[in-house]
Amino acid sequence: MFENSLLDETGATAQFAGRFFREGFRPRYEVAEFLHQCYVVGYQSLPMVGITGFIMGMVLTLQSRPTMAQFGAESWIPTMVGLTIIREMGPIITGLIFAGKIGSSIGAELGSMRVTEQIDAMEVSGTNPFKYLVVTRVLATTLMLPVLTILADVIGLYASYLGINLKGVTTLALFVNNIFSSLTFGDVLPAVIKTFFFGFAVGIIGCYKGYHSNKGTEGVGQAANSAVVVSSLLIFVLDLLAVQITGLLGFN
Repeated sequence: MFENSLLDETGATAQFAGRFFREGFRPRYEVAEFLHQCYVVGYQSLPMVGITGFIMGMVLTLQSRPTMAQFGAESWIPTMVGLTIIREMGPIITGLIFAGKIGSSIGAELGSMRVTEQIDAMEVSGTNPFKYLVVTRVLATTLMLPVLTILADVIGLYASYLGINLKGVTTLALFVNNIFSSLTFGDVLPAVIKTFFFGFAVGIIGCYKGYHSNKGTEGVGQAANSAVVVSSLLIFVLDLLAVQITGLLGFN
């Protein structure tokens, strides 16, 4: 029974994603709504993402210093923290924060519109609710998560610089040079590319759960909750696939 429902849900989500690709790139384009969603998804998520990135960089630095000091390798802290944040921690942590805030918000918003019959009213009035509500939100999440991840990486690295200077002295120029001297094209590009897929997953799952919500107000809560759970799990699955693919392509 569980396997059947899981397969049904997976198939329905795949059909929903297929409809996005069929309708998303054909006129008429909802440019104003897309820009508004970029503001909602990106700018309003920045404070939480920034705080998380700052704490992430500071904690990684303070936690790694004692171990690195035992081996006389404190000078390697910027390199270690930089690679950890840019390659893995930054995209994953930002993606999970994004799924919790934006995934639940989209699921609850579209779910409430479904149970109050606002989506049905849009269909009756001749408006395409899928293009207006779903396409704009999925495109916004797909484009904004990479930007938020880059900002979180920068904030996290600056927090690491502050953490190093709590018990030592180093210049910002030396700190930055240590990080970028060890970074390669294969470190940065896969980390950025996979965030596009993370953002798409959060957007498509949140929209699917909300768009097909039922059972009244109870269904709205279920849509928001399941959107967070499924999109967070999907981020881990996509990250695992990204690691395997980049390894096969020789980026690792």
